[in-house]
Amino acid sequence: MTVPRQSRSRFASPSSLPFPHRLQVPGSRLSLLAAGAVAAMAAAAPSDAAGQATPASRGGGATGDEVLVVGSVVERSLAEAPYAASVVGAEALRAGGPLVNLSEAMARVPGLVVANRWNYAQDLQISSRGFGARAGFGVRGLRLYSDGIPASGPDGQGQVSHFDLAGAARVEVLRGPFSVLYGNSSGGVVSVVSAPVRATRVEGGLDAGSFGLRQLRVQGESPLGGGLSMRLGAQALSVTGFRPQSEAERKLANLRLAWQDGDDSVVAVANVLDQPADDPLGLDRAQFERDPLSVASVARQFDTRKTTRQSQFGSRWQRRFADGALREASLAGYAGRRQVTQFLAIAPGTQANPRHGGGVIDFERSYQGVEARLRWAWEHVDLTAGVALDRQRDDRQGYENFVGTGASQQLGVRGALRRDEVNRAGSDDAYVQLEWAAAKNWVLSGGLRGGRVSLSAQDRYLVNGDDGGARRFDYANPVLGLRWQVAPGLNLHAALARGFESPTLGELAYRRDGTGGFNIDLKPQRSRQAELGAKWRAAALAVDATLFEVRVADEIGVATNASGRSSFQNVGATLRKGAELSARWRPSGALGATLAATWLDATYRDAFLVCAGLPCTAPTAPVTPGNRIAGTSKGSVFAELSWRTPGFGELALELRQQGNVMVNDRNSEAAPGHALAGLRWLHRLQVAGGWQVELLVRVDNVADVRYAGSVIVNDANGRFYETGAPRAWLVALRVGGW
Repeated sequence: MTVPRQSRSRFASPSSLPFPHRLQVPGSRLSLLAAGAVAAMAAAAPSDAAGQATPASRGGGATGDEVLVVGSVVERSLAEAPYAASVVGAEALRAGGPLVNLSEAMARVPGLVVANRWNYAQDLQISSRGFGARAGFGVRGLRLYSDGIPASGPDGQGQVSHFDLAGAARVEVLRGPFSVLYGNSSGGVVSVVSAPVRATRVEGGLDAGSFGLRQLRVQGESPLGGGLSMRLGAQALSVTGFRPQSEAERKLANLRLAWQDGDDSVVAVANVLDQPADDPLGLDRAQFERDPLSVASVARQFDTRKTTRQSQFGSRWQRRFADGALREASLAGYAGRRQVTQFLAIAPGTQANPRHGGGVIDFERSYQGVEARLRWAWEHVDLTAGVALDRQRDDRQGYENFVGTGASQQLGVRGALRRDEVNRAGSDDAYVQLEWAAAKNWVLSGGLRGGRVSLSAQDRYLVNGDDGGARRFDYANPVLGLRWQVAPGLNLHAALARGFESPTLGELAYRRDGTGGFNIDLKPQRSRQAELGAKWRAAALAVDATLFEVRVADEIGVATNASGRSSFQNVGATLRKGAELSARWRPSGALGATLAATWLDATYRDAFLVCAGLPCTAPTAPVTPGNRIAGTSKGSVFAELSWRTPGFGELALELRQQGNVMVNDRNSEAAPGHALAGLRWLHRLQVAGGWQVELLVRVDNVADVRYAGSVIVNDANGRFYETGAPRAWLVALRVGGW
């Protein structure tokens, strides 16, 4: 028999959640973390170090241009970057929702897809130009950073569950592999950065919304004297979800300490995450069409769920030099620990195979890194060089998800050990990047990053054979960019780059032939990318347009799926080509409009074979050249029209449209395209004593459209579809001052 549904007591009620998290000051002048999110760690900005903030647009108007750090040797305006990049400021983040998921506001970035799975047991599905679209869980294909601390491991797998959007000053996005300041990825960089402390302030927030969403936040920050400042915040979220088996909670705490003494500065950041969540799993096509708000029966049967706990710390020292060619030196490091326990819906009969690793995943990951960096500057040249070392160790176990047999069998509980191994990943990189003002209106950028990625597994559970092994991959990625200022306010750019994406530890874990050991035949993906772009800034209008083409060799895909083990193969060449357009228009102080549009043609160029069902010990189903890469959509559009006045606040209409998404490599099924409308009202009111009250009211999916919010690519059980949220409301009250 099955064990009765577990008590909901493992989730606290909203009233029992601890008093929480930090919110950034509304309307404050934002500044950068200037050395950027480099491959090891950078937690402070030169503006912070020097005590002089660099003003930056909060993402609303077209008259001022955002300052960009990601991908640059030095901070620059977005219009001057010789590559495709975007910035989403604090104002757009705060208006997007409860400040929990990147999906709330990132639709305004063309070329980037942040699909909300509406499932806190799984990370968001994030892809850029099709890179990362095939990830069944977590984020891969992009480098992720939070205040300079990598959220991507040395093998390229990452997660964003601990991102603190409530305290973020901005989110920077680099599309494509232009910058050599980052390592193992193909699709670009997503970097969340926060502002330095400028004044004493406290702020609290309370959110209430559909599907049992409740969130409480609190933050305090202040200069402490002697060049020292501190920010401390916490938040707690609980949600019941709109599908059964969707309940979750999240607790997040953050600390930022900064010290400044003349030309030297030190910044330290720390955060702690605790997130238990149920997992409703995906639906097959028949279930999705019959009742998209239902849950797979096996999710109830096995009480599928996941608990994530993470703690990490990072610190960065920086020194500025007033004389000579050497301008900056920095040394940074970070360390953390992540614990994950996940209960899967795998039948006991499947686990009877001695090669099976069990239906419960349990691992503890320790990770750390260090980065050293120097910057020189001459009259027309800026040069940055550095080294970055990153390490990851996973102590990984697998257990049966049942105990007993026959009538006394209980499902959804931890049983016998079936897997015990230590996985390690490491990367050692060195890089140099140069920017040269070759002529009055011409700037040339170029660089080279060379690195080595090492991956290994030591098997300690030898009952079913030895699955240990090791692989090592070397790479050298050159980049070249050229910017031409055609006229005041109009810049053209061209960029060429090479990208590298290693297999993850999970993709190397098992061989295609079912024998023990690492998948020694699997090669890394290597890409060549070219793009042309234009950036135009006028008094009321900002327009960015980019054309790109990416050719990938040795794309990685699924090979077999049997006995609970998935193996991977290189499926040949792929081609990605497309266009990206973003525009902001504010003809008056009241009226504003935003547009982000993407066209993407991402296809396989070679024929290969894939699995057609379970179990699959050898692929037999053909994939035809020209098939779309699974998880990609040919087009998406985000449009916003807003009206704001000092007395009324801001009223806005948001429209989001996405084309259909292929759910597997064979293109036999697709999630239908959809269009969603949302309304929001945001009002800020100054009250006595210098306090400010901010009220946000949102209604999303106004027409109550039934749609797939994301897909589980190439799911072996055919449960591809993850339902998007029905009509939902949110009321957020934020109060701050001193």
